Amino acid sequence: MPTFGAIDTTIVVVYLALSVGIGLLANRFITGLSGYLVAGRSLGTALSIATMTGSELGLITVMYQAQKGFTGGFAALHIGLIAGIVTLVVGLTGFIVVGLRRSEVMTIPEFYEKRFDKQTRVLGGILLALGGILNMGLFLQVGSQFVVGVTGIDGALLSTVMVTLLLLVLFYTVMGGMVSVVLTDYVQFVVLSIGLIALVLMSINTLGFDHIVEVMRTQRGEGSFDPTDEFGGSYIAWMGIMGLVSCAIWPTAVTRALASKNVAVVKRQFSFSAISFMIRFLLPCFLGIAAFVFIVDGGGLILSDASGITGFSLEGGEAQESIMALPTYLQQMLPVGVLGLLTAAMLAAFMSTHDSYLLCWSSVIARDIISPLVPSESSPEKQLKWTRVFIVLIGIYVLFWGLVYHPGQDVWEYLGITGAVYFTGAIVVLTAGLYWPQASRMGARLSLYAGLAAIVGLTPIKKALHLDAYSAPQIGLATLAFAILVMIVGSLAFPDPPSPEGEENTATPEAL
Repeated sequence: MPTFGAIDTTIVVVYLALSVGIGLLANRFITGLSGYLVAGRSLGTALSIATMTGSELGLITVMYQAQKGFTGGFAALHIGLIAGIVTLVVGLTGFIVVGLRRSEVMTIPEFYEKRFDKQTRVLGGILLALGGILNMGLFLQVGSQFVVGVTGIDGALLSTVMVTLLLLVLFYTVMGGMVSVVLTDYVQFVVLSIGLIALVLMSINTLGFDHIVEVMRTQRGEGSFDPTDEFGGSYIAWMGIMGLVSCAIWPTAVTRALASKNVAVVKRQFSFSAISFMIRFLLPCFLGIAAFVFIVDGGGLILSDASGITGFSLEGGEAQESIMALPTYLQQMLPVGVLGLLTAAMLAAFMSTHDSYLLCWSSVIARDIISPLVPSESSPEKQLKWTRVFIVLIGIYVLFWGLVYHPGQDVWEYLGITGAVYFTGAIVVLTAGLYWPQASRMGARLSLYAGLAAIVGLTPIKKALHLDAYSAPQIGLATLAFAILVMIVGSLAFPDPPSPEGEENTATPEAL
């Protein structure tokens, strides 16, 4: 069986050194806060598409979608199809993203203040940071699990790998800001896209597509081809919400719209990105299916019994075990050199996702919480200072959370329910704020608070509250419905007072 050798290690080290070099180089081109956070709003269509897809096509994405393919079979492909359709609709209509770009804000909570008031901005910033930081809590853990699995090193070194990767990410994110994010995204987008396509073709050629289908049918039944059977209606509906969130609500994607030159670029960016948003789910998901077939059966090529492979279960794929299927598959399938190149691209993807998220959440804390509450810290220079400070602090949290928290659910489900703490309220507040003139400050605040209910969907909390009968998607959908209800009731029962004479709200639906 192929192993991770000296050639692979050399490729990874050189590739990552170049990425860090890009971060250092980018630091020379930063010209203030706007340059650091939104690259001076200078991104054209092609670079916008590449950098948005690059950030969203991270190692965490590849791992959790491969896990869904491993546990859900072909039925899991519906996640990518829905994501592509929803992103295309957003691109064609400009839903939410065009209004945000026209408002000339750098963050979503900044829009809350322009449309409602400062208190709504601070509350929105707190919940956005809370949901977002919780959401990325497993990124470092999963990325390090990939390194352990693909290299075959001792699992006891997981914490050492986590610390090493974190230091690498923190260094070049603090130095380069959004400029380094954009440059690195573009490189890893090209390399990783080619690598994933080649790996899918290799899997089909090696295992045989008909054989893959037959093994899935034999081992998992016909339900593994039918999303309604394997996942259910509430899960599919939740994937529709997640598709909207991933392109039009989640700040790391929306930042690309805010960094675009103009509204026309935004609409083209999202329309064309629909293809990449779909493929970023479909390819890893198929690789998870191939990993299942390889591990269970091996096509008679290498393995006929997976009992000697550690890290996962063949009896339904427990959350902590099935996540190791893809790196195990890659480690045994790819030849020397190719394995190193793909691993390097995966780690570059890991870095680009981390830098985007760290930059996003830290800038929200600096701009939307500290700055409004402490006016003396609101200058661009001090915002930039606080952004860099919180990049490091969030990185430390991610390390701690990754070391102590072990999810009792698959990674995609964890990401959905932690993100819902922010986005169930944000969907309602952004939509109402942009398109419903009667939306009030009280309605917006109540809706944001309602999103906190989503935290109940985390497995440890569900068990503590004896809510095991309800799935995370069902809890998420109920939270969204609750947020919509309180927005409507709160806005109608507590309308905003008329604006003082001479003042004009520049973020109302009419103004935008």
